[in-house]
Amino acid sequence: MPLFYQHNINGTTKLGIWHITEDEAFFLRRVPLKRDVSHAQKRLQHLAGRFLLTELFPDFPLEEILIADTRKPYLEDEKYHFSISHFGHYAAAIVSSTNRVGVDVEKTSPTIEKIRNKFLSEQESAIAFEGVEKSGHRLRQLTLLWSAKETIFKWYSLGNVNFKQHICWVKPYFIRSEGFGELTFEFRKQETVPLAIYYKLFDDLILTFVFT
Repeated sequence: MPLFYQHNINGTTKLGIWHITEDEAFFLRRVPLKRDVSHAQKRLQHLAGRFLLTELFPDFPLEEILIADTRKPYLEDEKYHFSISHFGHYAAAIVSSTNRVGVDVEKTSPTIEKIRNKFLSEQESAIAFEGVEKSGHRLRQLTLLWSAKETIFKWYSLGNVNFKQHICWVKPYFIRSEGFGELTFEFRKQETVPLAIYYKLFDDLILTFVFT
């Protein structure tokens, strides 16, 4: 079974990445398909993400998942807080019985350049690219910052977020240790909330997550 990566953050919070190599029948043995998803690849991603929830916590009540107006899936009684992300043949999920969470998985791609001005302020761009051009990691750094902001958007979960105004990268450096890195952000909407966004790099695959 292709559980690509799993990390037990603490006693109540776990995350994982699933490499999707199975067909729908494999996932449908465990996952109820409630949504009418017509695109075959998106349907497979949908199933794999929910399957992963039960890999992390076997008692996760899939049949009780509801969809908010913002399209965020949730449990009404909040027995678990959770977040799911998909990219290509990968699905990522984070689940916690105690913490509010968010997760995102991305692959480095030149297309990130086309949307850079939509999610990075001029100040963030200047910080992000200082010394990066020579290292050749420009696209990976851009993708990492995009993924971090996507994670915060999912953590907030209420929609109506301006990625440039409300999600601000406040530290001009990356902290790396034991394969993980940390980015410091502030979510600035009704009030300012400092957030530590954690990340892990797998070649061109990028995982970011938050728990508060």
